[in-house]
Amino acid sequence: MTFLDRINEDLKSAMKNKESERLSTLRMVKTALKNREIDKMSALTDEEAIKVLQSLVKQRRDSIEQYQQAGRNELAEKEAAEIKFIEVYLPAALDEAAISRIVDETIAESGASSVKEMGAVMKAVMAKLSGQNVDGKVINQIVKSKLGG
Repeated sequence: MTFLDRINEDLKSAMKNKESERLSTLRMVKTALKNREIDKMSALTDEEAIKVLQSLVKQRRDSIEQYQQAGRNELAEKEAAEIKFIEVYLPAALDEAAISRIVDETIAESGASSVKEMGAVMKAVMAKLSGQNVDGKVINQIVKSKLGG
């Protein structure tokens, strides 16, 4: 079953159960996936669909930050609820210990020793974690702390 098929099934159940928040989020997810398919002009692989969903989660996290700074907590809560609905379709997120271990391996492999080499380390870590559900900000903080930043 593809991501789109799974989304469609969940859309139907959300309609039947009158879950309006979940329904609107799933419609938005379906639209994003369909738009990406149209851009690509072929069906999405699971990995490509995961990247689309990860970008949706990232957008919502950025929105939450903006809403909280503006004092709009009700909108921040709505975005947080949307993240929970989207994350159901993503692989389990790596914990900080696992990310830290991968960062250590990457630093050892690259021989990086200062914050000046952070860009190269970040690029290598992100490549290793491709397809995983990880937050780039968390990785950035871990890399910075390991390189003495």
